[in-house]
Amino acid sequence: MTQKDEQQLIRELSDPVTRRRAFEQVVRQYSEQLYWNVRRIVLTHEDADDVVQNVFLKAWSHLDHFHHESKLSTWLYRIAVNESIDFLRKKKNFSVVSTDHEEGSVVSMLMADEYFDGDATQAQLQEAIARLPEVQRTVFNLRYFEDMKYSDMSELLHTTEGSLKASYHIAVKKISEFFRQRD
Repeated sequence: MTQKDEQQLIRELSDPVTRRRAFEQVVRQYSEQLYWNVRRIVLTHEDADDVVQNVFLKAWSHLDHFHHESKLSTWLYRIAVNESIDFLRKKKNFSVVSTDHEEGSVVSMLMADEYFDGDATQAQLQEAIARLPEVQRTVFNLRYFEDMKYSDMSELLHTTEGSLKASYHIAVKKISEFFRQRD
Protein backbone atom coordinates (compact mmCIF):
# COMPACT_ATOMS: atom_id res chain seq x y z
CA MET A 1 0.00 0.00 0.00
CA THR A 2 1.41 3.36 -0.92
CA GLN A 3 1.58 6.12 1.63
CA LYS A 4 -1.07 8.04 -0.32
CA ASP A 5 -3.40 5.02 -0.27
CA GLU A 6 -2.83 4.56 3.45
CA GLN A 7 -3.49 8.25 4.13
CA GLN A 8 -6.73 8.03 2.16
CA LEU A 9 -7.75 4.90 4.06
CA ILE A 10 -6.99 6.63 7.38
CA ARG A 11 -9.11 9.62 6.35
CA GLU A 12 -11.97 7.27 5.50
CA LEU A 13 -11.56 5.50 8.85
CA SER A 14 -11.80 8.86 10.60
CA ASP A 15 -15.05 9.79 8.86
CA PRO A 16 -18.16 8.20 10.45
CA VAL A 17 -19.84 8.06 7.03
CA THR A 18 -17.08 5.97 5.39
CA ARG A 19 -15.66 4.23 8.48
CA ARG A 20 -17.39 0.85 8.07
CA ARG A 21 -16.48 0.50 4.37
CA ALA A 22 -12.89 1.56 5.06
CA PHE A 23 -12.58 -0.90 7.92
CA GLU A 24 -13.85 -3.69 5.68
CA GLN A 25 -11.00 -2.80 3.34
CA VAL A 26 -8.54 -2.94 6.27
CA VAL A 27 -9.80 -6.42 7.16
CA ARG A 28 -9.47 -7.61 3.53
CA GLN A 29 -6.04 -6.06 3.15
CA TYR A 30 -4.42 -7.17 6.43
CA SER A 31 -6.18 -10.43 7.35
CA GLU A 32 -3.72 -12.81 5.76
CA GLN A 33 -0.59 -10.99 6.99
CA LEU A 34 -1.94 -10.78 10.52
CA TYR A 35 -3.09 -14.41 10.42
CA TRP A 36 0.41 -15.69 9.63
CA ASN A 37 2.01 -13.36 12.14
CA VAL A 38 -0.34 -14.60 14.84
CA ARG A 39 -0.14 -18.23 13.69
CA ARG A 40 3.62 -18.26 14.21
CA ILE A 41 3.08 -17.17 17.79
CA VAL A 42 0.07 -19.27 18.83
CA LEU A 43 0.84 -22.17 16.43
CA THR A 44 -2.61 -23.63 15.67
CA HIS A 45 -5.04 -22.56 12.98
CA GLU A 46 -8.06 -22.37 15.29
CA ASP A 47 -6.21 -20.28 17.88
CA ALA A 48 -4.82 -17.97 15.18
CA ASP A 49 -8.32 -17.46 13.74
CA ASP A 50 -9.66 -16.58 17.20
CA VAL A 51 -6.81 -14.17 17.92
CA VAL A 52 -7.09 -12.43 14.53
CA GLN A 53 -10.81 -11.97 15.08
CA ASN A 54 -10.00 -10.38 18.45
CA VAL A 55 -7.39 -8.16 16.78
CA PHE A 56 -9.96 -6.74 14.38
CA LEU A 57 -12.56 -6.34 17.12
CA LYS A 58 -10.06 -4.45 19.24
CA ALA A 59 -8.92 -2.34 16.27
CA TRP A 60 -12.54 -1.45 15.42
CA SER A 61 -13.35 -0.49 18.99
CA HIS A 62 -10.16 1.57 19.33
CA LEU A 63 -10.15 3.35 15.97
CA ASP A 64 -10.52 6.67 17.75
CA HIS A 65 -7.27 5.91 19.63
CA PHE A 66 -5.25 5.52 16.44
CA HIS A 67 -3.31 8.80 16.39
CA HIS A 68 -1.54 8.35 13.05
CA GLU A 69 1.87 8.43 14.80
CA SER A 70 2.69 5.12 13.18
CA LYS A 71 1.58 3.35 10.04
CA LEU A 72 -1.74 1.56 10.14
CA SER A 73 0.03 -1.77 9.59
CA THR A 74 2.34 -1.12 12.56
CA TRP A 75 -0.64 -0.31 14.77
CA LEU A 76 -2.40 -3.53 13.68
CA TYR A 77 0.77 -5.61 14.20
CA ARG A 78 1.14 -4.15 17.69
CA ILE A 79 -2.42 -5.18 18.51
CA ALA A 80 -1.82 -8.63 16.98
CA VAL A 81 1.37 -9.25 18.94
CA ASN A 82 -0.24 -8.10 22.18
CA GLU A 83 -3.36 -10.19 21.59
CA SER A 84 -1.22 -13.24 20.75
CA ILE A 85 0.82 -12.86 23.91
CA ASP A 86 -2.32 -12.30 25.99
CA PHE A 87 -3.82 -15.43 24.45
CA LEU A 88 -0.77 -17.49 25.36
CA ARG A 89 -0.73 -16.08 28.87
CA LYS A 90 -4.33 -17.12 29.30
CA LYS A 91 -3.30 -20.60 28.26
CA LYS A 92 -0.48 -20.40 30.83
CA ASN A 93 1.95 -21.24 28.06
CA PHE A 94 3.64 -17.93 27.33
CA SER A 95 7.28 -18.17 28.37
CA VAL A 96 8.39 -21.63 27.31
CA VAL A 97 6.91 -24.94 26.33
CA SER A 98 6.30 -26.77 29.57
CA THR A 99 8.78 -29.51 30.39
CA ASP A 100 5.77 -31.54 31.53
CA HIS A 101 4.81 -31.98 27.88
CA GLU A 102 6.23 -34.98 26.17
CA GLU A 103 9.16 -34.30 23.86
CA GLY A 104 7.99 -33.11 20.48
CA SER A 105 4.48 -32.18 21.61
CA VAL A 106 4.52 -29.09 19.39
CA VAL A 107 5.74 -31.23 16.50
CA SER A 108 2.97 -33.77 17.12
CA MET A 109 0.36 -31.04 17.40
CA LEU A 110 1.47 -29.35 14.18
CA MET A 111 1.74 -32.57 12.20
CA ALA A 112 -1.84 -33.42 13.28
CA ASP A 113 -3.11 -29.96 12.29
CA GLU A 114 -4.85 -30.27 8.92
CA TYR A 115 -3.94 -26.65 8.13
CA PHE A 116 -0.21 -27.15 8.74
CA ASP A 117 1.44 -27.64 5.36
CA GLY A 118 5.05 -27.98 6.50
CA ASP A 119 7.25 -31.02 6.94
CA ALA A 120 8.78 -32.50 10.12
CA THR A 121 11.76 -30.12 9.99
CA GLN A 122 9.45 -27.09 9.86
CA ALA A 123 7.47 -28.53 12.76
CA GLN A 124 10.72 -28.98 14.72
CA LEU A 125 11.63 -25.36 13.96
CA GLN A 126 8.28 -24.33 15.46
CA GLU A 127 9.05 -26.51 18.50
CA ALA A 128 12.40 -24.73 18.93
CA ILE A 129 10.75 -21.32 18.53
CA ALA A 130 8.02 -22.23 21.03
CA ARG A 131 10.71 -22.99 23.62
CA LEU A 132 12.10 -19.45 23.39
CA PRO A 133 11.18 -16.85 25.97
CA GLU A 134 8.34 -14.59 24.88
CA VAL A 135 10.44 -11.61 23.73
CA GLN A 136 12.96 -13.72 21.82
CA ARG A 137 10.16 -15.70 20.17
CA THR A 138 8.39 -12.52 19.07
CA VAL A 139 11.57 -10.90 17.75
CA PHE A 140 12.61 -14.07 15.93
CA ASN A 141 9.20 -14.47 14.29
CA LEU A 142 9.06 -10.85 13.16
CA ARG A 143 12.61 -10.84 11.80
CA TYR A 144 12.86 -14.34 10.33
CA PHE A 145 9.36 -14.84 8.94
CA GLU A 146 8.19 -11.27 8.36
CA ASP A 147 11.64 -9.90 7.42
CA MET A 148 10.74 -6.87 9.51
CA LYS A 149 13.40 -4.22 9.91
CA TYR A 150 14.75 -3.63 13.40
CA SER A 151 13.64 0.00 13.20
CA ASP A 152 10.05 -1.09 12.56
CA MET A 153 10.25 -3.69 15.32
CA SER A 154 11.60 -1.03 17.66
CA GLU A 155 8.52 1.09 17.01
CA LEU A 156 6.21 -1.90 17.30
CA LEU A 157 7.67 -3.31 20.52
CA HIS A 158 8.78 -0.02 22.13
CA THR A 159 12.39 -1.05 22.66
CA THR A 160 15.81 -0.27 21.22
CA GLU A 161 17.17 -1.74 18.03
CA GLY A 162 20.23 -2.93 19.95
CA SER A 163 18.17 -5.01 22.36
CA LEU A 164 16.17 -6.44 19.46
CA LYS A 165 19.36 -7.45 17.64
CA ALA A 166 20.66 -9.08 20.83
CA SER A 167 17.36 -10.95 21.33
CA TYR A 168 17.40 -12.18 17.74
CA HIS A 169 21.03 -13.30 17.99
CA ILE A 170 20.35 -15.23 21.21
CA ALA A 171 17.21 -16.78 19.72
CA VAL A 172 19.16 -18.00 16.67
CA LYS A 173 21.81 -19.53 18.95
CA LYS A 174 19.15 -21.33 21.01
CA ILE A 175 17.42 -22.65 17.91
CA SER A 176 20.74 -23.84 16.47
CA GLU A 177 21.50 -25.60 19.76
CA PHE A 178 18.05 -27.22 19.71
CA PHE A 179 18.81 -28.74 16.30
CA ARG A 180 22.36 -29.74 17.28
CA GLN A 181 20.99 -31.71 20.22
CA ARG A 182 18.70 -33.61 17.88
CA ASP A 183 21.39 -34.63 15.39
